[in-house]
Amino acid sequence: MRRLALILAMISCIPLIVTYAFADDYTLGIFGNADMDGKIDERDIECVRDIIKGSNDETELADANRDGKIDESDIVQIEKIIGSEQEVLHILDGNGNPVAVKTPVQRIIVLYKDSPEVLRALDAADRIVGVSDYIKQWDAVLFPEISKLPSVGHFINPDYEKILSLNADVLLVFGSTRVDEMQKQLPGVTVLFLGLYNPDLIGAEQSRYKDGVKKLGYILSKREEAEEFINWRDYWLNTIKSRTDELSEDEKPLVMNIHYRPGKELQISCTGYKTYQMTSIAGGRDIAESAYNCDTYTNVNLEWLLTQNPEIILAQLYYEYTKHGFNTDDPSETAAGRDDIMNISVLTNCSAVKDGHIFMMADNFRNGGDGCLIGTAYLAKWFHPDLFDDLDPKAIHQEYLTRFQHLNYDLDEQGVFVYPPVKS
Repeated sequence: MRRLALILAMISCIPLIVTYAFADDYTLGIFGNADMDGKIDERDIECVRDIIKGSNDETELADANRDGKIDESDIVQIEKIIGSEQEVLHILDGNGNPVAVKTPVQRIIVLYKDSPEVLRALDAADRIVGVSDYIKQWDAVLFPEISKLPSVGHFINPDYEKILSLNADVLLVFGSTRVDEMQKQLPGVTVLFLGLYNPDLIGAEQSRYKDGVKKLGYILSKREEAEEFINWRDYWLNTIKSRTDELSEDEKPLVMNIHYRPGKELQISCTGYKTYQMTSIAGGRDIAESAYNCDTYTNVNLEWLLTQNPEIILAQLYYEYTKHGFNTDDPSETAAGRDDIMNISVLTNCSAVKDGHIFMMADNFRNGGDGCLIGTAYLAKWFHPDLFDDLDPKAIHQEYLTRFQHLNYDLDEQGVFVYPPVKS
């Protein structure tokens, strides 16, 4: 019934609450999207005309200029949006709150690696004028030019004076909780949370990530680039899902996702964390589902763990503890970490250790613009090598770096992103 109602809304402009979706019922969260579909076009103009005439009810996004009424001025605004000529674009941010973005946007500050990756995929990285300390410290190889830009401090607690000194138009923030506070401290700068850190692989119909990419396409007049990137992402995600969706529960290996921090207490990823989504899409059963239904990750109960028997252990690496990813071409530290995990006493008798099914995964694959998709491809190959005998995760990874990140980077010669290496 919900799908039917949403389809009818696209046709007849029935008023609806905005949702984030990318199936037939996807609603692009930009004011001016009067017919509540996935784009702004001539149909929205016709929808507004029908609302003005009284032949259709008002919709949530029909007030394109947000002046409190729906009239001819909204048609003018929609025409400007279609032609990328609007002076202000009114959108719903990643929290579902209305935000007015003055355009054109030429000067952007980014606080976490997800934002510059997406901007580079949209050919808009030249608009970045400032970055956080985190990007400068850990992502100099991934962002050879961007990382040289002025720093605005910590990615969660940035320096407001430095941000203001850079005359930024937009600040793309990492988290969703301090947007109002930052906006008060940054007059003249649009503080924008788009949810680019969240992959939303399972609930694609609730994907803030993809919605955020599309909104940036409109904000930056990069709609074609945004569509190209999203279509590429969807192709590989759907390719993997179409195969793993056919697996029975017995055919899915039991997987334990841990956060590898040498010398520290063992931590497990919870069901609310990205690695749970990646594991599920790749055709695995996450061990956390039976006991760890929280948002991120937590210390593991060792007595509980002794009663479990994971068939695969995935270890997420941290730049702070292990040299890997873009920051080294030498796998020795990652290999040593794998050996360390195999000698953890509570794990020595589990199937994963006995069978050598312990896989190390780079920090990049739970962070960044589209790391989770690429990480999922590697996981699918590990979990089901026969089912994905024709899938080459490294080729997907290489295409992303070359085509969308415009990097001269050869994965055959550079970097340590997974260990042991995945066979093509």
